[in-house]
Parts: sequence; C-alpha cells; structure tokens
Amino acid sequence: MARLTLLLVLSALFGCQSTAETSPEPAPQPLHVLVYGASGNIGRHIVDEALARGHLVTGVTRDPSRIKRRHPGFSVVQGDILEPNSIRSLIADRDIIVISVRGILGNSEDPEDAVALRGLRAVVETVRESGKAGPRVLHVGGAGTLELASGQLLADALPGVFMNRELRTEIAAQVRALDYLRRVDDVAWTYITPPKVLSERKRTGRYRIGGDRMLEDERGASAISRADFAVAVVDEAERGRFIRQRFSVAR
Repeated sequence: MARLTLLLVLSALFGCQSTAETSPEPAPQPLHVLVYGASGNIGRHIVDEALARGHLVTGVTRDPSRIKRRHPGFSVVQGDILEPNSIRSLIADRDIIVISVRGILGNSEDPEDAVALRGLRAVVETVRESGKAGPRVLHVGGAGTLELASGQLLADALPGVFMNRELRTEIAAQVRALDYLRRVDDVAWTYITPPKVLSERKRTGRYRIGGDRMLEDERGASAISRADFAVAVVDEAERGRFIRQRFSVAR
C-alpha cells in the first residue's frame, strides 16, 4: 500500500512514474456503465473492455441503428447528451458515466459549441441533482491539455496552420472542459487524457500513468493503442483512484 501511494504521488508530480498492467478478467462486482460515444473510435474499445470484464454496458446514441455490437451484457438506447431530460432518464442506477464524444454544433468556431464541452456540463449538472448517490463521471479528454517540458500547453504549441477549423475548436473545448471540472467539487469526476497519438494496435493491457506533463517514451513518442487506452479507462471505473483529478495515459 505504501509503495502504491508513493507511485501515485510521483505520478502526479512528474507525470511518468507509474505503470499498470491489466488482464480482461471479470470484475468481482459488475458495474453498470453508461457510455456516450459508444460507436466512436475510442468508445467502442471502452465498451469491449468493460464487457470483457463482465460489466453491464449501455451505449447511448441518437441513432441506435448505428451500433451493431451484440452482447448479452450490452444494450443500446436512444439519447442526447445535450438534453438534461434525456440524461436524467438514463443515469438512474448507473455506477459510471463515460463521455467519449466529438463534434461541433453547426459551423461554429466557438469552443462553447463543442459537443464534448456542452455534453460534459449537461451531464455534471444532471448528476449533481443526485447528490452523493450520483454516478461517477469519466471524461475522455484531449492531449492538447497536456504540458510540454517547457511548461507550455500542447494546445498552444500546435501549429494552427496544419489543423482544420473543427480540430482547433475541439482542442480548445477540451482545455475548457478540464478547467470546468477542476472547479467541480460536488460530483465524482475524472478527466482521462490520451497521448498525442492513438492507434489501432492490439491490446497489451499495459500502460503508463502520468499527470499534467505529456508522457513520452525513450524515442520522444507520445502514443498508445485505443484498446490499451480503454484498459486505463475501465481500470479507473473499477478502482476509482483519481476522483476529481486528471490523469494521463501512454504506452
């Protein structure tokens, strides 16, 4: 226990001192997990990982026909992350809400119109109504919120000329999402940050845990497979080690 505590402290301070390895074994007590963005590139891996461990997963989408996944522990419901009434109808008896969504409303360049930011706020406000009995919220964040060795945010260091308008807006929205959550002290949230590069490589069950500093390997690469990122997300769902904190993940 003392060693684990020390590792977590070092991780928060230096961003690259903790490692984890997980096998997809069933959890002792199944969780009821609600996933916004279950059909997305990251969300589908989170669904698969949670199901492999024996959890009960509900995927939320505006169009249920888009999700073809079939599993005894998986159900699909129609819902809208921007609508409080829809959220309210779905979160009862859930243990975990995972938010892994993208998109911008209309042709806006305003980060406030990003679905991830608006949806996060709507979920937090709705969960807040449940008080301490409400589900935990796990938000899949953006690498732009990570700090470089210079202390500069990656979002500020990226050359805007090489990014399309939607990507620039998404990055700025994720920075605001983290700022927003850091002011929330009455909902159990966790902001889980991927590295710069996400790939479709196979699951290894291994990853490193960091804090605000961007994790890089010995070659200077900041990357992980989406499958292993999903391992980190479900590990946090099961263990709850980073309540009201941000942590980052890389291979």
